[in-house]
Amino acid sequence: MPYDAQVIADHGFTPEEYAKVCEHLGREPRYVELGIFSVMWSEHCSYKSSRLHLKRLPTKGPQVVCGPGENAGIVDLGDGLCACFKMESHNHPSFIEPYQGAATGVGGIMRDIFTMGARPVALLNSLRFGDPSLAKTKSLIHGVVAGIAGYGNCMGVPTVGGETLFAPSFNGNNLVNAFCVGILKQDKIFKAQAAGIGNPIIYVGAKTGRDGIHGATMASAEFDEASEEKRPTVQVGDPFTEKRLLEACQELMAGGDIIAIQDMGAAGLTCSSLEMAASGRVGVELDLDDVPCRETEMSAYEIMLSESQERMLLVAKQGSEDRVRAIFTKWDLDAAVVGKVVEGDQVVIRFKGDIVAELPSLPITEDAPIYDRPQQEPKYLKVAQQLDLSKVPDTTDVPGTLKQLVSSPNLCSKKWIYRQYDHMVGTDTVVLPGSDAAVLRLKGTARGELGDKGLGLSVDCNSRYCYLDPQEGAKLAVAECARNLVCSGAKPLASTDCLNFGNPENPEIMWQIAKAIDGIAEACEALAAPIVSGNVSLYNETQGQAIDPTPGMALIGLLDDVNQHCCQYFQKDGDLIVLLGWFQPTLGASEYLATVHGLVQGHPPVCDLEQERQVQDCCLQLIKRGVIRSAHDLSMGGLAVALAESCVSQEGQSIGAHVAWEPEERTDLTWFGETAASILVSVSPEKLPLVIGQAQASGCPAIGIGSVGGEVLQLGDEAAIPLTELSDWYWNSFEKLV
Repeated sequence: MPYDAQVIADHGFTPEEYAKVCEHLGREPRYVELGIFSVMWSEHCSYKSSRLHLKRLPTKGPQVVCGPGENAGIVDLGDGLCACFKMESHNHPSFIEPYQGAATGVGGIMRDIFTMGARPVALLNSLRFGDPSLAKTKSLIHGVVAGIAGYGNCMGVPTVGGETLFAPSFNGNNLVNAFCVGILKQDKIFKAQAAGIGNPIIYVGAKTGRDGIHGATMASAEFDEASEEKRPTVQVGDPFTEKRLLEACQELMAGGDIIAIQDMGAAGLTCSSLEMAASGRVGVELDLDDVPCRETEMSAYEIMLSESQERMLLVAKQGSEDRVRAIFTKWDLDAAVVGKVVEGDQVVIRFKGDIVAELPSLPITEDAPIYDRPQQEPKYLKVAQQLDLSKVPDTTDVPGTLKQLVSSPNLCSKKWIYRQYDHMVGTDTVVLPGSDAAVLRLKGTARGELGDKGLGLSVDCNSRYCYLDPQEGAKLAVAECARNLVCSGAKPLASTDCLNFGNPENPEIMWQIAKAIDGIAEACEALAAPIVSGNVSLYNETQGQAIDPTPGMALIGLLDDVNQHCCQYFQKDGDLIVLLGWFQPTLGASEYLATVHGLVQGHPPVCDLEQERQVQDCCLQLIKRGVIRSAHDLSMGGLAVALAESCVSQEGQSIGAHVAWEPEERTDLTWFGETAASILVSVSPEKLPLVIGQAQASGCPAIGIGSVGGEVLQLGDEAAIPLTELSDWYWNSFEKLV
């Protein structure tokens, strides 16, 4: 019986897409089949607007063990160890229900990691909120931070870093991007490829409920006045159940019984069963009567589309059923045989003795619509990129301007946030939140005179840069992420991305998406940091107001000896301050222009990737040789803010600096203009020749600009800011705000 147009539209189909569903089936779909196609062909699951463009990203390299296509990417760390990592969004759920939306985002990204066989060792997050003076924004901040803390802390996985930024475009759509990295042995990687005719399909973990039904579809649509009514599509998480699920999976993976395993994330049982069947080029039979449910009278449609948390689907070897049950029973979790692998390519689903779905897996997973959507440069762009500095008054009060910036929500310390996270559990955290990048110790990897290896982690994106130039802004996001790693002493290895944009059906938004992907591709190629995993989050838009484009980047890097790590804080009186790289400041797109003058205009700094490569090589070599004591990149806020952070951002300790640099042009351009390819380092006077020599060898400039010491930050001959005041602005402003 044909469905009416409203039912089809409610499932997210265009008339053309629905016709294609009927073509694949050779008939009208049953209601369960309609729901299955709906979630699998949603933007959230199929990437139908971005897949064409994502093919341009570099995904290969000698370090890449597993690239895009699985639950997470894997890179080689040497010594038989690998890092498994990914970043993913939970934006729509976190706006509707901040605590559970953020919590289940953290839970979901961890399952992506331990599904591959890795044990999660660290979390990061990238958050965006609207105007912090609004009551709604404050409520979102409190809920999201509590959700992240509540899930990660209970799981015993440290949250070691991240970023939190604010802009009015996020008033109607906050962003919650969660990153997780795990460690595994190279010979213990698990994938989601069903195999072995007759092998049992086993459901493990928590019971299925009605929460999260059509969550993937909800995440593929704009918000409107009725968004609050979508709370039932937000999943409810239980970190204590996930902790047991992690340990049970790790125990099972230590044996030889698992053929394939997949997290029941977006689209739940639908996605996990169909993707495993398609990936393994086999058929699957499921009997929903055997699915453990926590609610009565659930329909087949509800069971297949539920996004209840803390569940896995696995294919095991025949004869292993009792061993699987025993392990999960020990951890007080359900384990039920719900189907088997069969020949062919059909997924057959039975419920109460009837076939409720019979459909081919490949068309659903691999033949979803792909759109080459129209693109058009945004109408606002040419006007927004024009910046007439003759109409912008120069600063006459450097200390006052620095106070305004350092105490602003984007630049002050986010201690109030990260103090709610356990960042020391596991005792592997070497560099705590608050420096350019987090650093973890890889225990048991010491070789000869070298200490244990280390893992550097960084996440970054400047949404304002991307609003004014999405391609250059995306390049800068990759470059700064890599620069942050280098400042910690880590050599960048690989990347994951989380692409957050508005409605792709708007040609101006689609143009932003395509340009940002081009920028990411160019930078990742130049800096040898291929994309191995990622996520696309579109329709971040409310009543036609889109977020600023935010292609979030997360990079991991490797330290050969974790004892050679570096931090951004000045260390010792008498050290010299050296600026490595190309100091080419611009006020366009700067935090200064937005915060002090209320202007979002101009062009962001130019990202010369060859210059980036040279300055990063120089800094990394200096850290490896033990030449410098601190390293901190220049980014938001410019030179003055970087100096201020170097003076006071080490909690419990501050040290002054005197910078003998007088502005040649505008005062605000010198102190608050933003630049790429620049790093501040401090060095003992006797080692200065080594810095100059390495800079020459790397092909980048190096210039001494001052010295460390004293009780003030002295900028030029006139501006002197007491460290007591600077520390108060930096450390206490955010808590007062929220």
